[in-house]
Amino acid sequence: MCGITGWISYDQDLTTERDTLAAMTATMACRGPDAAGLWTDTHAALGHRRLAVIDIEGGKQPMSVERDGRTVLVTTYSGEIYNYRELRAELIGRGHAFRTSSDTEVALHAYLEWGEDFTHRLNGMYAFALWDPSAQQLLLVRDRMGIKPLYYYPTPDGVLFGSEPKAILAHPAVRPAVDIDGLAELLAFTKTPGHAVYRGMYEVRPGHVVRVRRQGLAERRYWGLEARDHTDDTDDTVHRVRELLDDIVTRQLIADVPLCTLLSGGLDSSAITALAARGLAENKQGPVRSFAVDFVGQTENFKADALRATPDGPYAHALAEHVNADHQDIVLDTAALMAPANRRATLTARDLPFGSGESDTSLYLLFKAIRDRSTVALSGESADEVFGGYSWFHDPRAVAADTFPWLAVFRDFGFTGSRSAGREALLHPGLLAKVDLDAYQADRYREALSEVPYREGDSATERRMREICYLHLTRFVQFLLDRKDRASMAVGLEVRVPFCDHRLVEYVFNTPWSMKTFDCREKSLLRAATRDLLPDSVAQRVKSPYPSTQDPRYADAIRAELRELLADDDAPVRPLLDIAAARRAADAASQDARQPIEMVLGLNAWLRQYEVELTL
Repeated sequence: MCGITGWISYDQDLTTERDTLAAMTATMACRGPDAAGLWTDTHAALGHRRLAVIDIEGGKQPMSVERDGRTVLVTTYSGEIYNYRELRAELIGRGHAFRTSSDTEVALHAYLEWGEDFTHRLNGMYAFALWDPSAQQLLLVRDRMGIKPLYYYPTPDGVLFGSEPKAILAHPAVRPAVDIDGLAELLAFTKTPGHAVYRGMYEVRPGHVVRVRRQGLAERRYWGLEARDHTDDTDDTVHRVRELLDDIVTRQLIADVPLCTLLSGGLDSSAITALAARGLAENKQGPVRSFAVDFVGQTENFKADALRATPDGPYAHALAEHVNADHQDIVLDTAALMAPANRRATLTARDLPFGSGESDTSLYLLFKAIRDRSTVALSGESADEVFGGYSWFHDPRAVAADTFPWLAVFRDFGFTGSRSAGREALLHPGLLAKVDLDAYQADRYREALSEVPYREGDSATERRMREICYLHLTRFVQFLLDRKDRASMAVGLEVRVPFCDHRLVEYVFNTPWSMKTFDCREKSLLRAATRDLLPDSVAQRVKSPYPSTQDPRYADAIRAELRELLADDDAPVRPLLDIAAARRAADAASQDARQPIEMVLGLNAWLRQYEVELTL
């Protein structure tokens, strides 16, 4: 995994701009701590920071293909192609010669062999740029599910791009500006494909290619969810899911560096850990390493709430013992969660404040601790979106709501209290009237529904559940993938997400809802497909989200920080606040205001650190 950036300018000589390119590339050092590389031509400048995972010696970048003394193709590449060995063998059979053992070189030759259709042959997570000097053309390519991030910023004579906004913001021509539309996207809790919040900046959409030529930019979709008939019965479907999982995890165990799994004790991470343990044992490479996050006193003093019925610790330990994992708990305390350096590092990792507070900071600290022992980790992300695991998939009120179902649950059905407890609750009413969050979310919801592919003859229930699944696979999982990528790459840890393999996503998306819930529970297919690998306690455990500290001292600490902010007349967020509401939240003893307070603190830190220009 790596960090990439670059600059295409058809009106300038970029060979004189290496200092600017180096500054952009330096922002990606967290993603690639092992090596750096720059490549420039008259109208193209590519930068790369490397995290060495496969072919440690040979995989240096930017990487090019030379023929007859000239460069015919060059790339700056981030990601992993899990079927690169098969592709390499096929390309050798077609006459291609390789000088490295890296998957990066396979991507180059695949493009030379098959042109832009090469994307259909890739299985993996990736975001990369390909520059063709003879055609003077750049391609920006992103994987099907959007596991790896890739941003771009059109300019009058070309484009700037990078793995993260910070790479683009390092260019002297770009200012970090956010308008009403950007603020609405930041607050809306729905990820609009292509939207980057910063004005003038875009994200390459999952499953898309952006082509850059002198004439301008064009975007093309090469993959998306489609409606297909499902002809397998339940037993065959369970068998096929297991067959796919076995192949996916086996492929994703390939690495030339230490590898581990993230283990919460839930069904998803437990299935991945058990499959990894079996795969490693078969290759005499075990035991599997596993890591879990916990908080001081959490297991002993845990109190169930609407989201979390049980603590993670006992279940993670049960699974680790079951598969003989080399397991370690990473235990965090409030002091670490509140440390200014850790909070600043978390904001820098994400480039935006999402009001997630300690859940983001704890993830960053978890990955920082893991990085001391491993370079690659397998995670259970997206199983809930693929298999229907969230509680609101099974809540008739949420399913019937005329909005994104997670918004219906979070705001209307008691998970975070009344609507006034939303992330935006402490912002000024006049500002919220300008943003008009309800209208923004309604528009994004209608856009998403307009994309859903249907099958003829489906019942009303099947059609609606197809919509619900589509919304999660295209609008919800992006939050989690982006969060996981940024927190992990901030410390140079590569996280792989087996449940995002497009073959599995396509297959399960077209499986009838009645089959996805055949045992009258959530994630029926996944549970059945991996039941033989799991202890009973884990197999039967009800979904529990990423853990959150219940230490009352944390709530006290953020309220104290809010009081300090309100006493600072120069705090950049003050003009955006409902001061009276913020003061009430700072003085209240209730935990309900944690998320709004986190949003205010995050906004203030972001506005100050990034010197954001708000045009509201």
